Amino acid sequence: VFPNMKLLTAFSTLGLARHLNCLNEDNKATRKRALELIKRETIDKGLSSSVLQEVFSVLLKPLLKCLSDPMERCRETAITMITEFIRSVPKPEESLLYLMPCLAQRLGEKEILEPAEELRLSAVEMLTLTVEVCGKHLAPYLTEMINILQRTIVDPFPDVRRESCKCTINFAKCMPEHFHLQAESLVKPLMQTISHQHSRVRVSVIEATGAVIQHGTGKNVDDVLSHLAQRLFDDSPQVRKAVTSVVGDWLLHMRDRYSYFHKLIPLLLSGITDEISEIRLLAADLWKQVGTQWEKENEDEIKDKMNFLLTPPPFYPPGVERPGLGCRELVVRNLGKLVPAITHDITDWLVPTRVRTSQLLSVLLLHAEDYSTQHLQPLLATLRQACTDTERDVVSNVTAKLLGTFVPPVVFLKLLLDHVRTPSFSSHPWAPLMVLTAVLGGCSKALLKPHLEQIANTLTQPDVCQEYQQVVYLEQLLACVDVLLRQCESDHRSVSLQLLQVLVTALESVQLLCKVQGLDSVMELYRQHMGQLLDWLSASVNTWSSYSPQRLQLHIIVIQSGPVIGEFVSQLMPLLCSCLQSDRDLEMRMSIFTMLAKLLLDASNTLDSKGHFRDESETFLCDVLLPNLVWRAGRTAAAVRTSALSCLLALLHGGSITPGQLLCLEEKLSPQVLSALEEDSQMGRLLACRSLSAILRLIGTSLHPEALNKIYPVLLKRLDDSSEEVRSVALQALGLWLSSLTKDYNPELFAPHLQLLFQQLLLHLDDPDSSVQDQVLEILKKGSSVHPALLKREAEAVRNKQRSPLYCDQLLQHISSIPTETTARI
Repeated sequence: VFPNMKLLTAFSTLGLARHLNCLNEDNKATRKRALELIKRETIDKGLSSSVLQEVFSVLLKPLLKCLSDPMERCRETAITMITEFIRSVPKPEESLLYLMPCLAQRLGEKEILEPAEELRLSAVEMLTLTVEVCGKHLAPYLTEMINILQRTIVDPFPDVRRESCKCTINFAKCMPEHFHLQAESLVKPLMQTISHQHSRVRVSVIEATGAVIQHGTGKNVDDVLSHLAQRLFDDSPQVRKAVTSVVGDWLLHMRDRYSYFHKLIPLLLSGITDEISEIRLLAADLWKQVGTQWEKENEDEIKDKMNFLLTPPPFYPPGVERPGLGCRELVVRNLGKLVPAITHDITDWLVPTRVRTSQLLSVLLLHAEDYSTQHLQPLLATLRQACTDTERDVVSNVTAKLLGTFVPPVVFLKLLLDHVRTPSFSSHPWAPLMVLTAVLGGCSKALLKPHLEQIANTLTQPDVCQEYQQVVYLEQLLACVDVLLRQCESDHRSVSLQLLQVLVTALESVQLLCKVQGLDSVMELYRQHMGQLLDWLSASVNTWSSYSPQRLQLHIIVIQSGPVIGEFVSQLMPLLCSCLQSDRDLEMRMSIFTMLAKLLLDASNTLDSKGHFRDESETFLCDVLLPNLVWRAGRTAAAVRTSALSCLLALLHGGSITPGQLLCLEEKLSPQVLSALEEDSQMGRLLACRSLSAILRLIGTSLHPEALNKIYPVLLKRLDDSSEEVRSVALQALGLWLSSLTKDYNPELFAPHLQLLFQQLLLHLDDPDSSVQDQVLEILKKGSSVHPALLKREAEAVRNKQRSPLYCDQLLQHISSIPTETTARI
């Protein structure tokens, strides 16, 4: 054991010989105490490095044997001692012969033998230290190191993973000439860990991946790129920053970087649009370094451009710093490979990917400048696709304006105008117009001037300005005209007629027609032709849908004609009955009901201006409104019922139906309204409550007691509604119900109904909302005149249960103040 007598004497002096022997004892306390004593007499005593070197050579094997000790504390002390020895001795590499096989056995097998997470962490930290102090001496142990790292990089303990990544980086840097031989083996475990739930682990893995690829063979770049691209969407800014740093380092220092420029450039340029300013600045600085380095490496090739292309092109976007020549050249030379990838990712199913891709496209166009002309067709197709996106951020990032800045109009108009005339997206015909508008906005006025008439003639073609009725399409058409007007300035006369044809509206045309005929107002013109207009619409009413322009024409006619439409109700009603049948298009019915609700609220100045609609109101209610209140499955059907309820409420409030007419239809109307009180839609329940209140207000006192008794139970259910507004309106309706009770309503005969009503209302005196409590109290006071004795009995019962004592006292006091003769009469 002792190589020389001098060391034997030293061990005897230090008293270590006996402690070494104790390490073989079966008693774990003895082994633990021996290790602690050895540590105290060696590491803790501050011996010279030369003595520690000799001591370490003797203690190494026993300490390594202790790494397999069943007792965790013994293994911990052994790892601590070995670590301190490696840190302190002048020649730690002499320990590698025994240390590396032992660590490989403990950490590098398929099943890691060390069960304690903290000790695995300490062991990997010891390995990291060994790499730092031994450096190239680890070359013979390359296989052992790789085996260990393969296992510890995927260790269940996150801190072990982080330390393993740190060890990997150090190992790759200290012996690159050997590391590349087996670097490929670490790619798989690193990619398994790159999506770990701890952001610090993800950062460490990305940094380790950078070192492995940098000092490897370069053949595994494709294996890691997709994983790094995913980390660009990481929620942690530190992870995105790590990706930016690693990719920038590859672009600057990787040996085979020229082969991967087209794959690495998008990752770095994506960082330029990151939401965190620190990442944006880092990406911009690295990108500038990459461009400058490329300039120096290819100085002879771009010498002419360096001398003559340093000034920005005319009409360069203001406030934007022009990228350096090297950066621009890198994009230009790789744009052909980048555009197909951009086109693919702009339709990705993940929203963040589409948003980031649209941002990257704008950066690429700013670098490519006039070179975009060579890829104009796929670029325009990509921009049109982006304009159809449902995500607003994707559409707002579309920077087609840059194409107008850098590409001549004669080139982009040849491609753009064809697509405006015949859109390739039938479901999104406005996309070519949106791109055209943006491109025109970036073009210089001088270059655009010769082409104004060509553009205006395209916009006035029937297929462009009359074919589509979607609001979005019309908005884009007007936006395109607006850009042309701003770009024309003094040259607008040459295209004035064409632009007027696009911009003219129906109202302006009607006013002009009035002027030509010498009529005083638009109303007179409608009075002159209303019969023919309604016949014209009625001829096609059976084919209408929500997309039919005739529906919009009907809306314009009835709205703009004002009181004139009231003179032609007899012609209008069959048309309305036809298009509002319960089997017609749901969205069309909903829009027409909404239009009618507005008219009926001001019926005296619209539909009932001559009192003719009142004669048709019963037919309208029975044949149009009630069939549309019947319950049918589906959200759209529910929306139609809600719009029909709003129309019914407007009919009741607008005064175009008399109480007598309403009373005749009560048996048909009440069941539908009461059923609507159970609607899933809050707005539907609210409109139903308000409609019921309007009915009670108009004919409540004329209703038969049996009809009244069917109403209050449904209203009571609404007192527990999830909507505070519905509850309030239901309480108001209950107050109107009590006001509707006349002498024909026998309180003794219908006492069970009144008892149920009073009991339910008294329950709500405990409502957490004080406004509801006050409203209920007022309703009960109103109900006290119906059957005072019954209400008093119920209120006292509630008072005796110590519920709502204050409100009950007020109610009882009010009941006692009711005149005796009133009570006797009742």
